Amino acid sequence: MMAKKWLGITAALAATSLVSLVGSTLAVYQLGMKSFSRSKQKSKQRSIAENTAADNAWYLQQPLQEWTQTSQDGLTLRATFIPADHPSKRVAILAHGLGHSREQMIPYAQVFHAWGYHVLMPDARAHGDSDGTTIGYGWLDRHDYQGWISQVIDRQGTDVQIVLMGISMGAATVLATAGEDLPANVKAVVADSGYASVLSEGRYRLWHKYHVPATPTMTLANQYSRLDAGYRLQDGDIAEQLRHTTLPILFIQGAADQTVPIENLNILYQAAAGPKQRYRHPSAGHIATRAADPTKYDQTVAAFLAPYVVPTTEK
Repeated sequence: MMAKKWLGITAALAATSLVSLVGSTLAVYQLGMKSFSRSKQKSKQRSIAENTAADNAWYLQQPLQEWTQTSQDGLTLRATFIPADHPSKRVAILAHGLGHSREQMIPYAQVFHAWGYHVLMPDARAHGDSDGTTIGYGWLDRHDYQGWISQVIDRQGTDVQIVLMGISMGAATVLATAGEDLPANVKAVVADSGYASVLSEGRYRLWHKYHVPATPTMTLANQYSRLDAGYRLQDGDIAEQLRHTTLPILFIQGAADQTVPIENLNILYQAAAGPKQRYRHPSAGHIATRAADPTKYDQTVAAFLAPYVVPTTEK
């Protein structure tokens, strides 16, 4: 009789623990994968606040155009297009980081614009003014960027030359996009502080930011993602995407990055099948390489792109 009682107690405790685990994992998943109206507005406010007043003033002085597209899963996505000051066939499509918005890319837009590029700055799904509540972490976003590429070609002409450039989650986005079937108009990619795997980055952030063990939490989160977002986190293999492209890629990361482990730089570099270059700043943190040495950063990017993007203008 006593044995049956203890067996019942043990089973009840196990069931309680399982319910607790499932509940806590769901809470972690919601925290990491979901973004609603309030957080999307905060992402915009955060991006603007992190810029200098001069950068934000420059942006507001431009003849900004609002572009939209409907994603494959029916979301309305929004972007800002800044036309070049003079006729040009070069376009830079910029991708912002997690928890930010298109305004985070204003400093980079200003540089490309000064080089004679048109600039397209999308809000990622579930960020800024774009629709969606599930964050794509670059994996879902890769198809969105195929849509932006198609729209650029439709609007700017079949001879347009496109550069993809992103930071953090945006770097993962442009790298994942590079592995898809892209038109020859896409000439090069610049990826600053990108991660090699959605699952591995999730594991790292779970422990280092929230001090939650990755096992078994990420195993369950992997299944939540399959049901909610239509893909497993382990499917988001950014490095594997690079084995399917010969696009020239510049990889950038600061050696003091505490958000994306620095070994990601080498993993991505080794995976890239086409022309490639690495720029590792010895002391910069996450997406802080340009802030640490703006002149060196901009010169490195410009020199890398020079052989692949011809500075022609319309006649």
